[in-house]
Amino acid sequence: MSDNSFHPPLRTLMGPGPSDVPSRILEALGWPTIGHLDPAFVGLMDEIKSLLQYAFQTESQLTMPISAPGSAGMEACFVNLVEPGDKVIVCQNGVFGGRMKENVERCGGQAVMVMDDWGKPVDPGKVGDALKANSNAKLVAFVHAETSTGAQSDAKTLVELAHKHNCLAIVDAVTSLGGTELRVDEWGIDAVYSGTQKCLSCVPGISPVSFSERAQHRIANRGHRVQSWFLDMNLIMAYWGGDAKRAYHHTAPVNAMYALHESLLMLREEGLENAWQRHYRNHLALRAGLEAMGLTFIVDEAARLPQLNAVTIPAGADDAEVRTRLLEEHHLEIGAGLGELAGKVWRIGLMGYASRVENITRCLGALDAVLSDMGAGINSGAALPAAEQVLSGS
Repeated sequence: MSDNSFHPPLRTLMGPGPSDVPSRILEALGWPTIGHLDPAFVGLMDEIKSLLQYAFQTESQLTMPISAPGSAGMEACFVNLVEPGDKVIVCQNGVFGGRMKENVERCGGQAVMVMDDWGKPVDPGKVGDALKANSNAKLVAFVHAETSTGAQSDAKTLVELAHKHNCLAIVDAVTSLGGTELRVDEWGIDAVYSGTQKCLSCVPGISPVSFSERAQHRIANRGHRVQSWFLDMNLIMAYWGGDAKRAYHHTAPVNAMYALHESLLMLREEGLENAWQRHYRNHLALRAGLEAMGLTFIVDEAARLPQLNAVTIPAGADDAEVRTRLLEEHHLEIGAGLGELAGKVWRIGLMGYASRVENITRCLGALDAVLSDMGAGINSGAALPAAEQVLSGS
């Protein structure tokens, strides 16, 4: 055991999250800690709620950050909306749809699975068939941006289907918030959760959530008490609610909330739609370089996430060795495949602050160097010129 303070290495984070955190947000973490019921902090809470409403594009008053990572945001949505015996249509096209199933079952609900191939978006036709075959279903749950594959599903259409069959819709927006189009009110999403460590480029450990009026009515009229004390929205709202007087619920991670506030300010300063466009524009440059190198995407272009690029590992490349060398020699992190894609793909993130031109060129140059040295089957030297052509607009 070392007696020295920990000093982490400086990395460029281009995996599936966490993403690079800019110095402005890191500096906010170091501001003086105040009490979680201090009037100044209560004022900050109101600002965070308002900024999250902007990021989600919602006017819902039940919009707040859960003091725990995205997985807790997911659980908050399910434990508040699923009661024992409820039938829930769960869409799975990657790892995180499977976690939704786990949540439904642990709430005592019945998960009716709609399965799609990994790398494909959720098929609305299959969802419609499942809803017709299960007329007593209460909810539809799906992942908007599947982090394990880089596939994006048509949230607007899927939510419309749910409502057509008198179901509420729970949406995983962990990787989409701040990086790709997400319009909670316009699309009618009833419960949505995300994470701070993806396209918001904040530190990990907080999960923004939002519940529609329909969802709030369901929560207020439950027949069973919410099984989780910590995630019970009826209790949390006494702390995060709109009244000036706040009831103690838990000790919020005060300094992490400073950081979230700063990241949301940066998003508003850039403009939400400008952030979406930046992610897409940088994706096009990265894509050009990767394809010129000879790598192929596993997701069809129409459903491809700009902020999470899943590409096949070329012949002659050792998955783990490449990622290790990128980390040790170039201080660059990319992600491995998960589940049935393990050992078959790399997941290259362009999320939030990491979605920058210098990161694109750094990643392509490092990949080219490592793969060429390894003797992998790539077009050495082709990536950077292809990306630069896109970036220059020529």
